[in-house]
Amino acid sequence: MPSLGFGQTPRRPNVIFFLTDDLGYSDISCYGATKVQTPNIDRLASEGIKFTDFHTGASICSPSRAAFLTGAYPQRCGLYMGINPIRDEHWFLGLNPDEVTLAEQFKKQDYETFLIGKWHLGKEPEFHPFRHGFDHYYGMPNNAGHSSTFYDGKQEIYSQTPLAQLTKLYTDRAVKIITEHGDQPFFLYFSHNYPHTPYKAGKDFVGSSQDGVRGDVIEELDWGIGEMMNALHKAGIAENTIVIFTSDNGPVKPQYAAPYRGTKYVTFEGGHRVPFIFHWPAVIKHGVQSDTPVVAMDLFPSLSEIIGQTLPDDRVYDGVSLMPLLIGGKLTRADDQPFYYYNCENLQAIRHGDWKLHLPRSSEQLPFWDKNKAFTRIQSPVLYNLRLDVAESQDVSAANPDIVRQMVRMAEQTRQELGEFMQRGDGQRPTGSAIKDAPVISHGKDWPTVDAATRKAIHAERLKRHPELKAETGKQKPRTQRQRTK
Repeated sequence: MPSLGFGQTPRRPNVIFFLTDDLGYSDISCYGATKVQTPNIDRLASEGIKFTDFHTGASICSPSRAAFLTGAYPQRCGLYMGINPIRDEHWFLGLNPDEVTLAEQFKKQDYETFLIGKWHLGKEPEFHPFRHGFDHYYGMPNNAGHSSTFYDGKQEIYSQTPLAQLTKLYTDRAVKIITEHGDQPFFLYFSHNYPHTPYKAGKDFVGSSQDGVRGDVIEELDWGIGEMMNALHKAGIAENTIVIFTSDNGPVKPQYAAPYRGTKYVTFEGGHRVPFIFHWPAVIKHGVQSDTPVVAMDLFPSLSEIIGQTLPDDRVYDGVSLMPLLIGGKLTRADDQPFYYYNCENLQAIRHGDWKLHLPRSSEQLPFWDKNKAFTRIQSPVLYNLRLDVAESQDVSAANPDIVRQMVRMAEQTRQELGEFMQRGDGQRPTGSAIKDAPVISHGKDWPTVDAATRKAIHAERLKRHPELKAETGKQKPRTQRQRTK
C-alpha cells in the first residue's frame, strides 16, 4: 500500500464512529450493491481507506458492540450473549461497569462524549451509557422488539419511537452536536438502529431505491451521513475529524452478504465480514483499498493511540493499533494470527491466515438464534481456504491434516482461556450483573438449571424494580414466541 502521508494535525481529532445495525458486506454501492445508491458513504471510501477484510467480534448485536467499545473479544469482556431485557435470564445483565470503554478513554483526554442511537448493552441503570463514559445520550437504546422508548438523556421523549422519523431525528442531533461543539474535541458514537427491523423510511425516501423499504432506509442513512459531513465542512473541522463507518454484524438475508456465505446469527463469513471505512483527511491523503485483515477489537487501541491515551495495563486486549497502516506501514500483528469465531459461548470456527476451520458442535451448545445446523451433524472439523473459496463450499480438511491438527490445538487452548458452553474461561472478565452473585446463563433453555429459590429471588427483584410488570404476570407470551426477537 502506498504511503498515505502523515499530516501534522493542529490538535487532537474529533472522532465520529458511525455503526449501522445488520448491514451486510455488499449493502452499499462501493462494496458492490447495485439496487441502492450510497454516494456519501462511497465518498468516504474513495477519500479514506476502504477495508475488504474486516471482521466484527460477533454475528449479533450486543457482543459485537461490546467488542468495539472494549477492544476485547466479547467472551473476554464478559458480554458474549445477545442481551434481551425481556428474558428472565437476561434482564439483569449488561456490560460490566468495570470495563473501560472507548468513551472513557476519550474522557481521560478531556473530550466531550456523545452517544446517538442504539446501546443494547444492558437496560438496568447500572449499565446506562452514563456509567460507561458518555456525557450525552439520545436515541432508542434497544431493539424496537424489546422496547421502542426513545430518550434524550434520561428523559423519555417517545414511548413509541416514530420509526419513519428515526434517521432524521438522529441526523438533526448529529448536526446539532457538530455545530455547537465543533470548537472543542468530541467523540460521537453514532450507533444507528437501521437497517435492523422493524424499519420505516422517511417520507422523502419512500420508493427512492430499487430494493424496497430496506433499500430506501439505507439510502436515507446515506443522506444522513451527507448532512453530517456538510455540517463538519461548515464548522471548518472536516479536515481533522475521523469518520469511521461499519456495521455490527452481517445482514439477515444472504444476498446482502455476497460474495460471502451466511448471514447474521452464524459464523460463516457473511455473519462477521462487513464494510469498514476509515476517513481522516488530515492524515489519509490518498484514498486506498486495504486487504489487510483487521478486526473490531482494533478500534480501541487505534483511537487510544491517536488521541494519546495509553491502554490500561490491568487487562488483556485482543486488537492492535491501525496507526502504522494509516501511514503506509504494517500492523504489529502477524498476518496469520488466529481469529476466533464464537457464537455466544460456543467456539465455532478459527481463521489462521487463509485457512478457516469450522469445528463440530452439538445442538445443545447453539444459542437459539444460530441458524446454522450443518456442523451439528459432523464428527470432524471442516477446513476451507478463504483465498480460493470465499463461499466456504469446498472442504479441504482431508488434504491438509497437519493444518487441521494445528488449528484444533488452537481451539483447545482458546476454550481454556475464553470459555465454552456453560464453562467459564480463565481469561474471562466478569459479566456485568445488577444482582450480586446472580448466575450468568446465556440460553433460556438452561435457565431451569438454576435452583428455584435463586430464580424466585431474581424474579422478586425484577418486580421490585419494575412494578409495572406485576400487572402483566401471566399475560406474557410463551418463551418460544419471545425468543424470536434478539
